[in-house]
Amino acid sequence: MFDQAPQAGATAGQATAPRRPRIVIVGAGFGGLAAAKALSGADAEVTLVDRRNYHLFQPLLYQVATAGLSPAQIATPIRAVVADAANVRVLMGRVGGVDTARRVVRLEERELPYDYLVLATGARHSYFGRDEWEQFAPGLKKIDDATEIRRRILTAFEHAETEDDPDKRRRLLNFVVIGGGPTGVEMAGAIAELARRALARDFRTIDPRQARIVLVEAGPRVLAAFPEKLSAWAGRALTKLGVEVRLGKPVTTCDAEGVVVGDDRIPAATIIWAAGVAASPAAKWVSSEADRAGRLKVLPDLSVPGHPEIFAIGDTALACDGDGKPYPGLAPVAKQQGEYLARLLRARLASKKPPGPFRYRDSGTMATIGRGAAIAKFSDRFQLTGFIAWALWGLVHIFFLIGFRNRFTVLADWMWSYVTFQSGARLITGKNSE
Repeated sequence: MFDQAPQAGATAGQATAPRRPRIVIVGAGFGGLAAAKALSGADAEVTLVDRRNYHLFQPLLYQVATAGLSPAQIATPIRAVVADAANVRVLMGRVGGVDTARRVVRLEERELPYDYLVLATGARHSYFGRDEWEQFAPGLKKIDDATEIRRRILTAFEHAETEDDPDKRRRLLNFVVIGGGPTGVEMAGAIAELARRALARDFRTIDPRQARIVLVEAGPRVLAAFPEKLSAWAGRALTKLGVEVRLGKPVTTCDAEGVVVGDDRIPAATIIWAAGVAASPAAKWVSSEADRAGRLKVLPDLSVPGHPEIFAIGDTALACDGDGKPYPGLAPVAKQQGEYLARLLRARLASKKPPGPFRYRDSGTMATIGRGAAIAKFSDRFQLTGFIAWALWGLVHIFFLIGFRNRFTVLADWMWSYVTFQSGARLITGKNSE
């Protein structure tokens, strides 16, 4: 199947070396990178494509957005990660589509032929049909998003320091986070700590501790994916930090002046979107069935129906367990899927029996609310809250960071911040920073 025809100019009877199978992986997130690393040394040519040259540890993006960490501490060059994998090459490029008939991936200026294709393209923001809100309420999916949100937050305090009009100053010191999932809860808690701890003594005209941080969740509770007991604990922890939690009513208006929740208008200069995500257009590329969020529906071996040579993992895929329940969009799920897929492809390449259906090994879920406050669920009977959960959350996240340098610097910065209540990356950079 993978033998190539004799090259032009070959003498009669001269054989050419058989071509090795070509595996193209689109996306260098947790899933795509795990697959590429696990395919190191395989009898195949592996090409890892991403539109950026770095792997990003998304769970800590909110720390960059709230000036706790710098971007370099949560990102690692992709080439450095797979440097020891001689059969893996890295291409930086934007994928525009897939020709399944010709088995090629279309980039902006070239085409990549494949024998096996892995789609690990992640997710993007979803504004539920109100895309015009994005300019007022940016989401948090990439480093540019984080530095833009950081710029907006810090600039709001700076402008409030020079604003004489009390109404305008009040609007500048209002921060609204839309969405009560893990990202929204983490963002709201981090902004509250930034205002009440790190910036508390930095200004002379304003008191940053008077900032109003509002977390808006349309559902009845925050962190709805957790048990109700843990969710309630998280809500109380947010309130203790000074976050105003608004439940049960969605945002109906979002504009340059603020938001409307129910019948209440909240004037705010800084609005952050954490309410929803949608998968990349990978399902359209391969003309396959997707759910409402755009996730490709895959078979138990993570292949796309009708295309046994195409696979989807991570946030790109709608993969279900044995009971038909979709796997959550978590980094450990994507990482395990990438490793499983590498085993499956190695088995196919060697004409051996492939592994059984993918099964996620759930090691628990965690969410942090603020300094020394987090929740963790390992089973229905083993659940933690408070400092111990926060310490475990920190250790787990540091473990997932790629590279010793990243782990060491993040750990050192967290320890420094914990002792001094100071954030080390309070820089206003980027668009309109001057």
